[in-house]
Amino acid sequence: MQRVFRRAFSGRDFLWRHRCFSQLAQSEISIQEKDVLLPKMPPFDYSPPPYNGPSAAEILQKRIEFLSPSMFCFYKKPLNVVDGKMQYLFDEDGRRYLDAFGGIATVCCGHCHPDVVEAIVNQTKRLQHSTVLYLHHAIAEFAEALASKMPGDLKVVFFTNSGTEANELAMMIARLYTGYHDIISIRNAYHGNAAGTMGATAQSGWKFNVVQCGVHHALNPDQYRGVFGSDGEKYAKDLQGLIDYGTTGNVAGFIAEAIQGVGGILELAPGYLPAVYGSIKKAGGLCIADEVQCGFARTGSHFWGFEAHGVVPDIVTMAKGIGNGIPIGAVVTTPEIAQVLTQRSYFNTFGGNPVCTAGGHAVLRVIEKEKLQENAFVVGSYLKERLTSLKEKYEIIGDVRGRGLMLGVELVTDRQEKTPAKIETIHVMDQMKENGVLIGKGGFYGNVFRITPPLCFTKEDADFLVDVMDHTMSKM
Repeated sequence: MQRVFRRAFSGRDFLWRHRCFSQLAQSEISIQEKDVLLPKMPPFDYSPPPYNGPSAAEILQKRIEFLSPSMFCFYKKPLNVVDGKMQYLFDEDGRRYLDAFGGIATVCCGHCHPDVVEAIVNQTKRLQHSTVLYLHHAIAEFAEALASKMPGDLKVVFFTNSGTEANELAMMIARLYTGYHDIISIRNAYHGNAAGTMGATAQSGWKFNVVQCGVHHALNPDQYRGVFGSDGEKYAKDLQGLIDYGTTGNVAGFIAEAIQGVGGILELAPGYLPAVYGSIKKAGGLCIADEVQCGFARTGSHFWGFEAHGVVPDIVTMAKGIGNGIPIGAVVTTPEIAQVLTQRSYFNTFGGNPVCTAGGHAVLRVIEKEKLQENAFVVGSYLKERLTSLKEKYEIIGDVRGRGLMLGVELVTDRQEKTPAKIETIHVMDQMKENGVLIGKGGFYGNVFRITPPLCFTKEDADFLVDVMDHTMSKM
């Protein structure tokens, strides 16, 4: 299969095929043939209202003229999303797409979930914003609800606007509390793009040439490409070596995702976090769990990603799923550690905005009421099994990994060498969009499909996703 694919996608022939495959309607395939060949999207009882706004082409032109040149779009023909309902999105023509990316693991309850929308609208009608210098029940009640989901003494909440901001604050707290400066993170990690978090991020494609100091990057406990395979304790010894040889022997803290999102849905090797947490504690540091992508029931087996490793961090950061799309993040820590911020004035104008916190509280209620954690486990396990069966069918699939509804599919042109299939990944992703399925991509080489749909995803949705991927790969 690999030889056929490389031959078909070589030279000018590749360019012609790539352009042809990316067209919305493949004219060489009759409607009757498409009805036979293409998988059928599950039925859904919703039709969006007519869209009368600017076209995709007009919006793209305005983006080019008025927005940052750093912004980029997925797909050769960018998608103009104008409507959303639960696990589906709709374009300007009213065409429905299965959203298996969830706005980068952000939409957990479903697009425009009625309970979340109602909470946001009702609060907006009463009070859109004031300041945390005044009292408001939405802020206090959401903090209490969040604290009830945390283990141990983790019960003090600081609200922020994003995951980057939450991680910035967590790292500062660790440095203030311990009196040390050095932070250890893991290679291939992504923790944000501000001054401190860019230092903790460990992928060159996300790092600018600005001062980034005080952060050391340990070997990534990558079970697919890592030098020690799935032996988490061996990777932990490397981190201990960083402490012994790269620091004074004392560190401020350690920050890690239980499952690396931007890094390509990489679940840390078993045994790694318990061993590392022990080393960090001995060095006087705090342990920070970055739950921005894998928190809020997404992994299915647990509400928080770190819980699968049997550890309790000192600080937990979160965003994305916390608001189902509302810009809000949070840092949760213990009362003792939280006291360090009283050394000076710490303030956040929008951290705890009543509209955002009312919406976030509604998200927690929906997760509980609709048993979305259980659904993430059941549907995610089923989807992973189906993707694994696809791996047995196509040599280009090198690895299927993750848990719950946070899954990754890595494409390689050679399974032995694990050569990243970058161009093929873009092709499959583009074709799946043409056939009605939206997925993300990531990983250091950009060759990993990131499947992080809303937690209301069904088995029928999972079947459609895999069938479309199967159909696309069968055409290569």
